[in-house]
Amino acid sequence: MVLVCGASSGIGRGTAVACAHRGDRLVLAARAEESLLAAERECRAAGADTLVVPTDVTDPAAVDALLVAAVERFGRVDAVVHSAAVVAYGRFDELPAAVFDQVVATTLTGTTNVARAALRSFHAQGAGRLVLVGSLLGKIAVPYLSAYVTAKWAVYGLARTLQVEARQIPGVDVSLVSPGSVNTPVYRQAATYLGRTGRPPPPVDPPEKVARAVLRALDRPRRLRPAGAAAAAAVGAAAMAAWARGSSVRHTVSSGTPARRPSSLRAALDRVQRTGSVVP
Repeated sequence: MVLVCGASSGIGRGTAVACAHRGDRLVLAARAEESLLAAERECRAAGADTLVVPTDVTDPAAVDALLVAAVERFGRVDAVVHSAAVVAYGRFDELPAAVFDQVVATTLTGTTNVARAALRSFHAQGAGRLVLVGSLLGKIAVPYLSAYVTAKWAVYGLARTLQVEARQIPGVDVSLVSPGSVNTPVYRQAATYLGRTGRPPPPVDPPEKVARAVLRALDRPRRLRPAGAAAAAAVGAAAMAAWARGSSVRHTVSSGTPARRPSSLRAALDRVQRTGSVVP
């Protein structure tokens, strides 16, 4: 049985559907209930036995309740995949603190809440596999995405720490899948303080490609799995320098769709909170 957090769209939804096609039983979790139910219908059409639990991963009690519901329905949780993340564009000094904090709360604190609950469940049953979806931006720095980059660097550190600790726990494995640019809705849904929305810098992979890397991590756990052309090429590639200087992000923001700055802090937070996909 596989529990997927962030299953309403993007990589999480692609992972859920891929698991459904190979016969896994599924628990689907995300904040956006309507999109989550649409994902469930797709998984059921593939023949999967599913449970939907709308969940805010920033709430530790809600995440604990999610794991309890999964165990009550299926008896145990064999694997947990966490891909939920949000993004906001803007210079660090122009991004409201509340918006920055919301991005970090979902992308980082949400990851810690899910990992903690999953590992406790694994300890109780004696085995389990945790797959966290990181990012190429958890290894490099770019402008205008300070909250997201900060959170993803921290997710990488968390994953490595958990992997070291898991060495002392037979049967428990922790993997990190690190995608590059992925075509998900999060770019156009993001709050922006730059006057334009962003778009994924090329080369861009479909979420289904990253989902296949997640399934490989479920089947054969390993410390780090780059996923997609950009992530694989970034290791030692000359293009890495352009990413590090931020030229790729500057280009994709400047050539993106014109967008108004949020009319209020509440409007910005609403945009950030509505997203549930992963951005590279």
